Amino acid sequence: MKKIPGVPPAELAELNRAQDRVSFVYLERCVLHRDSNAITATDEKGVVHLPAATLGVLMLGPGTSITQQAMMLIADNGATVVWVGEHGIRYYAHGRSLARSSRLLLAQAAAVSHRDRRLQVARAMYRMRFPGEDTSRLTMQQLRGKEGARVRRCYREHSLRTGVSWNNREYDPDNFDGSDRVNQALSAAHACLYGIVHTVIVAIGASPGLGFVHTGHERSFVYDIADLYKAEISIPVAFDIAAGESTDIGSDTRRAVRDRVHDGALLDRCVRDIRSLLLTDGSAGPIDEEPLDEEAGSDVVRLWDEGGYELAGGRNYSGDVNF
Repeated sequence: MKKIPGVPPAELAELNRAQDRVSFVYLERCVLHRDSNAITATDEKGVVHLPAATLGVLMLGPGTSITQQAMMLIADNGATVVWVGEHGIRYYAHGRSLARSSRLLLAQAAAVSHRDRRLQVARAMYRMRFPGEDTSRLTMQQLRGKEGARVRRCYREHSLRTGVSWNNREYDPDNFDGSDRVNQALSAAHACLYGIVHTVIVAIGASPGLGFVHTGHERSFVYDIADLYKAEISIPVAFDIAAGESTDIGSDTRRAVRDRVHDGALLDRCVRDIRSLLLTDGSAGPIDEEPLDEEAGSDVVRLWDEGGYELAGGRNYSGDVNF
């Protein structure tokens, strides 16, 4: 067989885990290409090299062009590309997953399809926001009410802390500049957080669309997980930017979010939180502790059987059955 030209893709064990990567890089109005094992971003100011193996997500804004070689490198290194609109607000599409196993996706689908299990996961999400409180007997209506009060209190506290006037959350997805400064900053900060969470969800093999609290949207699970961190990341960052003298709210907010999560702790925490939520039996804690993106044999395709077990793929079973 003729050898396939080009550099062979990295083995799964050689790739950086999702939680060990740079959270996100936002680019606009530039051309992306490949230089050895780095992604290059070129504009009128020059060329910047980005090591592909360390990237979590590339957020590509308006005016970006990317070559096929660059996409090959990104895919081989398990990074995610998210195409977004002006100021990083609108989401259009994303790239491939780092995971080669569907185990987490199957666990997510099973949980979201079972009413009691879905309620259990939703309560666990709210419990993360109310440490020390028992949410095990609260209805979804009660939980939504508690969450609404928590968010209002969070906005009020940061308004007092920064001196930024706050009325309510008002924004137009089609008109970024139509909002006041703090709402612009909130939109930009939340978009960055959604991008980070989205890349973790995709990278470890879960589905962005199978949400537990949010539902009916292609990014429902992204919104579920991002809501766990808004009060400590995107909301305070937005009020800090609005209180300053920024003349470019979108750009300055993205940099501030990047600085807030620069140590990678959010990525690690996000991976652990998703695993805890989806791989828990309800009483005994996490089912296992193996990193999902380093599972042995994760590149093996198996066959499902109605008896509840799996069979090896890649073989012919015609001799095992009488027709």
